[in-house]
Amino acid sequence: TMEKPIIQTKSLFFAQQVYKLCKSLDLQKEYIISKQLLRCGTSIGANIYEAYFAESTNDYIHKLSISLKEINETVFWLELLKLENLISSKEYLQLIDAIIEIRKTLISIIKKLKLKK
Repeated sequence: TMEKPIIQTKSLFFAQQVYKLCKSLDLQKEYIISKQLLRCGTSIGANIYEAYFAESTNDYIHKLSISLKEINETVFWLELLKLENLISSKEYLQLIDAIIEIRKTLISIIKKLKLKK
């Protein structure tokens, strides 16, 4: 089997962390933010996975750019959860560190691809 690119592995692990967090939010009856966070937090990895079957370099860049937008929305919901004390500082920082690392990698990939064009 082909080894997965590291960005795929990291985004899948992040999606798993988001999924677990959303399950615990649901137990606290915090459905509104949970639903929003689950959608954008898992969409990051889904778009990264989808990008690997892009039809062209432009399509590839487009899909990775969608992931970047989803990252920004995810950060928003995480900050709101933190403000509302629905997640601990430790949980928040772990997720933020992971998502910032994914964002940096995506930006770097996109920049390289745009330079090649």
